[in-house]
Amino acid sequence: MEQIKIIGIKELNDNEVETVNRLAKEYYNKIQRAIKNITSLVIHVKTYNITGKRKQYEINVKVVAPTKSFDSKAVEWDLAKALHMALGKVERMIEHKFHD
Repeated sequence: MEQIKIIGIKELNDNEVETVNRLAKEYYNKIQRAIKNITSLVIHVKTYNITGKRKQYEINVKVVAPTKSFDSKAVEWDLAKALHMALGKVERMIEHKFHD
């Protein structure tokens, strides 16, 4: 995971860290196929409204390519859903930008 940077991982428990790492790697591979020379993937995880066992997650994703960068954001109570939303949004932006 050399070109994947995850910020805010210290706020998460072990299961959440594993989920973030797994999805980041999965989407990185998809994005790398669309952008052959991807520079970096930055995922910023923030938690809000921690009440009991519930947390609200804000995920900010930035993909940097040599000529353009792509940003997205998602806020959700479920970490996996928030990651899928934010990373999927970036993936669609990239597909749209480089569609022939």
